[in-house]
Amino acid sequence: MNIKGKTIFFDNPPVITGSAGVCGKKEGEGPLASDFDAIFEDTTMGQQSYELAESAMLNDAIIRSLANAKVSSSDVDFILSGDLLDQCMGSAFAIKDLQIPSIGLYGACSTMALSLSVGSMLVDAGANCVVAATSSHFCSSERQFRFPLEYGGQRPPSAQWTVTGAGSAVIHSMGDGIKIKAVSIGTICDMGITDANNMGAAMAPAAEKTIYEFLRDTNTKPSDYDMILTGDLGLTGSELLYELMENEHGVDIRKQHKDCGLLIYDLEEQDVNSGGSGCGCSGSVLCSHIMKKMKKNKLKKVLFVATGALMSPTSSKQGNPIPGVAHAVLLEV
Repeated sequence: MNIKGKTIFFDNPPVITGSAGVCGKKEGEGPLASDFDAIFEDTTMGQQSYELAESAMLNDAIIRSLANAKVSSSDVDFILSGDLLDQCMGSAFAIKDLQIPSIGLYGACSTMALSLSVGSMLVDAGANCVVAATSSHFCSSERQFRFPLEYGGQRPPSAQWTVTGAGSAVIHSMGDGIKIKAVSIGTICDMGITDANNMGAAMAPAAEKTIYEFLRDTNTKPSDYDMILTGDLGLTGSELLYELMENEHGVDIRKQHKDCGLLIYDLEEQDVNSGGSGCGCSGSVLCSHIMKKMKKNKLKKVLFVATGALMSPTSSKQGNPIPGVAHAVLLEV
């Protein structure tokens, strides 16, 4: 491992040997339906609450990723996971029966990149096998952060739809698969955005900062990548990202950029306003659609930059701004 600027480079890159992305009914009606490892038609998954349903969905993604990597839970040294629920209880209930040493992470919607980054560092430090995972659920997130589901409030065009989905990736110190060549842990950006219905605006400055600093640290340009994939900026946040990159740095990423929040839904056919959000947005899209394309060599070099709006129900009620953060992971085959 060596560090340049904000970026950590791996001399012996950790390898993603298996992954899985699962989703709910609405996501299964979108453009990526054929790539998900499982689509759950029942929002509750037979559980007594939406929160337990999210845990069951995350557990399913983890088990599927282990099967795809051809390892059992006893082979895993550590599991790193987080979600949007208070105290990351979605992950706690998903993991508790697996009997794997666990590390809870909170990066809001950036958690997939954060878990991959920390997991890679653990593998580089000597761990043989690590699992990185995350999840979100529309119903559990809505009633925690915004309004009761029965309220039926109107959403402005900038609002995003929390994805019901989960993603999990198994990281080994060696083997066949997708290599994690470098990671960059983002710094928090606070531009004073207080509108919880415009998270794209809160997260775009963090994405701009992390992407620019990664390009600077690696001495690369956007055209060096097959794809620069952000987590869940949605339509509003993506347009802001383009403006920030061009106005602040003179860098145009439009040709290479894709956003998980725009890939997972059809904005014209599905009522999701500005696109998808939530930890499970980038988690499910990356661990299914993107990684399957990489394994087929349709994508060879992807800069994955998951973004997170660092808010809580308490901070929002107190009128505090919504800081943003973005972490980057360089994936190559």
